[in-house]
Amino acid sequence: MNIALIGATGFVGAAVLSTLLQRGHRVTALVRDPSKLAPQPGLTAAVADAYDADAIAAAVRGHDAVVSAFNPGWNDPALYDNFMRGSAAIERGVELGGVRRLLVVGGAGSLFVAPGVQLVDTPAFLDHVPPNIVPGAKAARDALNTLRANTALDWTFLSPPAMLGQVEATGGYRVGGEDLLMDGDKPAGIAVADLALAIADEIEQPRHLRARFTVASQA
Repeated sequence: MNIALIGATGFVGAAVLSTLLQRGHRVTALVRDPSKLAPQPGLTAAVADAYDADAIAAAVRGHDAVVSAFNPGWNDPALYDNFMRGSAAIERGVELGGVRRLLVVGGAGSLFVAPGVQLVDTPAFLDHVPPNIVPGAKAARDALNTLRANTALDWTFLSPPAMLGQVEATGGYRVGGEDLLMDGDKPAGIAVADLALAIADEIEQPRHLRARFTVASQA
């Protein structure tokens, strides 16, 4: 497939890029600075600003799917506003570019821990997550709510588990829906390489169209 990837130089995006290329897909990475990407077979760098819908549209046009691992940066002083602004520009840009398939990598904060209670609103979340990250978690939740209303795109929103990157890779994963996955009495985790597998699988064989799902390491 021809896949456009936003956020290819980030923690999740770099793993997704590696997995997609290993599977033989052709990837166009939308970046501000192409020098941050090492040349690889199957990889094309396209200069595009994640806050510019028209630039995104021009870069993604003709692709089969777009994967967005966009994040303004956890230390961005305007994290919430920029997260929302970038998410809106990406959603609009993909539409303008004529690509129907969009997979967005979000956060665990919007997963439910009890009926009507999302993780980001719990005291435990605020106690364990650095203050600078909280605005990004809330923005990811609000971006998901906005995306739920989109009927023009075949979108998917993937929330990683609470402990992303804090467990060993297993080469597989288990799938959940709207609720936070657990490992016994503790929040579950997943290696970033296994999260990338789930993203690639969903792009190749969509199972969660216009829906959110989550994954975690195999129990």
